[in-house]
Parts: sequence; C-alpha cells; structure tokens
Amino acid sequence: MPSYVALIYTPDVDWSAPEYAGEMAEYGAFGEAAASVIRGGAALYHTPTATTVRVTGGKGGDVVLSDGPYAETKEALTGFYLLECTDLDEAIRVAAMIPGAWSGAVEVRPALPMTAPPESATAAEAPAHSSDARPTSVTT
Repeated sequence: MPSYVALIYTPDVDWSAPEYAGEMAEYGAFGEAAASVIRGGAALYHTPTATTVRVTGGKGGDVVLSDGPYAETKEALTGFYLLECTDLDEAIRVAAMIPGAWSGAVEVRPALPMTAPPESATAAEAPAHSSDARPTSVTT
C-alpha cells in the first residue's frame, strides 16, 4: 500500500501550555480515529531548537551549520505523520482530519522508502488523485 507524509504547518507555539489542552485532545482523538493508517509521526520542538545543515561544494565539502529554520514564516513545520493509505485521495481525507489543518495547513506528499532507487522518484510516477474525489468538507 502506498505511503504518504502529512507535513503539519501551524503557528509555532508551546503546545504544552494549558490554553492548547483542547487542541491536544483533538490530536489524541485523531490518533485513535486514524490508527489504522498511521505508521509513525512526531511533534517537533520549536523552530529555535532547529539546526540547519548545509554542505558547501557538494559531497565531501565543508559542513555549515546555522541556528533555526531556513526562513522566517508565520507557520512552521510543527509535526508530521507517516500514513499508509490506499491512494492519495484517502491520504487527503485523513489529512483533513488532522487538527493542524484547522488552524494552519497540512501538506500531503507521496513517500518512497529511503532504499528506493532514485529513478523511481519521478514526478510522472507519483500517485495521483482524481480532482472530483477531493473532499470539500470532512466529517469525523
């Protein structure tokens, strides 16, 4: 069955703060509702804890580190889920149930195992969806 990554972009806030308890409960409910397709995932620490790694000059070049994410944005990558769904349409329906989609955005991408040969990652081979199957609303 195909794998998809749901990248969650929301405001970079302290989700452990009491005012976010309701939203954290929603994530728990989502985890239970989508348990059959969730294969992994994680919430990410605040962007100031990030370290960006670049190698200048290509393979074997100098490693350059910088604090924080690459760019300042209103919404930050705050978590992800690895999903195993029958197709992109199902992955989109599941992503629409993620609480981060209600206050930010969830980007869904087809995923390949890291052991897959590079030629198998062509855009032409990426799973497609039928535009008429995109949900206009999702009820849980």
